[in-house]
Amino acid sequence: MKIIRHLDSEGRITHSELQADGTALLLKGDLLNGFQSTGKKAEVKKLLAPLAPIQILAIGLNYRRHATEMGSKFPEYPVLFIKSISSLQNPEDPILLPRHLRSDRVDYECELAVVIGRDCKNVSASKAFDYVTGYTCANDVSARDWQKNAGGGQWCRGKTFDTFCPIGPCLVTPDEIPDPQNLKIRTLLNEEAVQDWSTNDMIFTVAQIIEFLSGSTTLPAGTVILTGTPHGVGMASTPPRWLRPGDQITIEIEKIGSLTNPVAEEVTP
Repeated sequence: MKIIRHLDSEGRITHSELQADGTALLLKGDLLNGFQSTGKKAEVKKLLAPLAPIQILAIGLNYRRHATEMGSKFPEYPVLFIKSISSLQNPEDPILLPRHLRSDRVDYECELAVVIGRDCKNVSASKAFDYVTGYTCANDVSARDWQKNAGGGQWCRGKTFDTFCPIGPCLVTPDEIPDPQNLKIRTLLNEEAVQDWSTNDMIFTVAQIIEFLSGSTTLPAGTVILTGTPHGVGMASTPPRWLRPGDQITIEIEKIGSLTNPVAEEVTP
C-alpha cells in the first residue's frame, strides 16, 4: 500500500491510499494501528509529509562510494546524528536557504527513510523488520559550512535548519518493498541526475541500523530513520554544486516515487 497524508477540501489532515492512476481512496484508522480503505475517493488539496515524526535519526557515511568521495574511512559503527522535528518539510514546499544564520553551501542528499511502527529496544537484526511500518524518500539537506566549520565538531547545526528534511511523497508498506537493500536511488538537480546508485552500496543495512539504534535505547513508534546517501553530493563535485534560489531538487527511489522541492531563500525581518 502507498499511503499519502494530505489536506482535504475542508483543511483537515487525512490519510488515503494512492492508486496507480494517481487518484486516492480515503483510509480510516491510523499509521501505527493500521489503515482500512473506505472505498471513497479522496480530495487531495495539498500533499503533506506522510507522517509527523516523533523523532528523526540519521546515519552518516553509510555508502561505500560516498565515504570514499568524502575522504573518510568506513566507520566501525553507524554514525548517528539527529535532525530536529522542525526540519521536516512537505513535498512541493520550498527548501529555504538560511539567511539569518547564513549558509552559502547548502547541499542535497537523497536517502531511503525507514519508519518505525511500534516501540522497540534491543532488537536483533533478524527481527528488525518486525518493527518497520514503511519506507519513504528523504532529502537530508545539509549546510556544509555549518556542518564542517561552524558546528563545534558536531553535525546537527548544519543538518537541522528549518525545511532541511523533506520526506514523501508517500509511505510504502513493507509488503511492497521486501528487500530495502536493492533499490535504485537518485537525485535530480534541475532535472539532471547528480546522484544515481543503489541501496546495495550501504555499509550498514537497514536491519543492522535498527539493531544498533535500538541498543539500550527505546525507538518509539513514529521514529523516522534516514539511512545515508550515495556518492554524488554537491560538496564532492568539481567545482562544488551548492543549492541556489530557483533550483528544483527531486529525490527518486524505486518502488516509492519522487519527492520534489523548489529552493528559495529564507525571508528574515
